[in-house]
Amino acid sequence: MTTVRQRLPLGQSAFNLRAAALSVALLIASTLTAAAESPAAYMQRVANQLVAASRTGSEADFATTIRSHADVPTIGLTALGSYAQTLPKADRPAYYNGMISFIARYAAKEAPKYPVAKAIMVGQTKETAAGIYVDSRVTLKSGETYDVRWRLVRRGGVFKVRDAEIIGFEMTSFLNTLFQNFISENGGNPKTLVIALNR
Repeated sequence: MTTVRQRLPLGQSAFNLRAAALSVALLIASTLTAAAESPAAYMQRVANQLVAASRTGSEADFATTIRSHADVPTIGLTALGSYAQTLPKADRPAYYNGMISFIARYAAKEAPKYPVAKAIMVGQTKETAAGIYVDSRVTLKSGETYDVRWRLVRRGGVFKVRDAEIIGFEMTSFLNTLFQNFISENGGNPKTLVIALNR
């Protein structure tokens, strides 16, 4: 029986071993770096991606950022309220994808109205059971500024964005009202929302 070692020249086998070892080392290093990243540094990275997406006006760029950094399952199920209990688990992936697309479309549509020059993190709170709050100052190209407070939670050892508060208004509250009203007005079946989000 021919083994992998027998099929590969000795030099190639040694090269593959070194490459595998290097890959593992890089993976460990990147994991340690992510673990050491402060909530404010993490949120600055996310904000930079959101600002870049707003400049391109691309739904795909917004969707990628949301998918990568939002606490999608919690945001999605909370937005359904009591209707979450009647949405089959098999329908959740389609629902989450539809929700991400909806938010991305909305963000891409609204972004040109409020061109952002920069977003800077200015502070963070201590971590509690509710998560960590990171405060930021957003400056528009017009020179106008406003504050955004981001709520981060830990999921699987990494941070995820759970909510954003702008001038006392929580973004998830808007989503909750919108989604639950739609379901209520369409027979009380959350599947109608899933279908609408994925059109």
